[in-house]
Amino acid sequence: MNYIQFKHCGLNVALDVLSGKWKPIILYHLFHQEEIRFTELWRIIPKVAKKVLLEHLKQMEMHELIIREERSVFPPEVYYKISEKGRALGPALTALELWANEHAEEEVKALQAKRRCSV
Repeated sequence: MNYIQFKHCGLNVALDVLSGKWKPIILYHLFHQEEIRFTELWRIIPKVAKKVLLEHLKQMEMHELIIREERSVFPPEVYYKISEKGRALGPALTALELWANEHAEEEVKALQAKRRCSV
């Protein structure tokens, strides 16, 4: 497979849609909550800038992984929830996690140890 073929293959498209430091954790929270307000999501994801979070959410909405709902109250409230297309990623993300636990055990342990030390 050459570069042009890879550029248009499904794997590259999937990786492009999911690329971004915060997208996996955004999906994680949306899988585990029916809906969540932007401010709640921003508070539970440490160290993410509001601008970056908003950009990732816009990209994910554009790819139809999530649904943005604006409610007409004062002040306005914006909620996000996972779409059916986004929910369909569940088995793939679970498979990636299982793969990492089995084949990237040292990297997973190093990240977990780093997380414990930095808290």
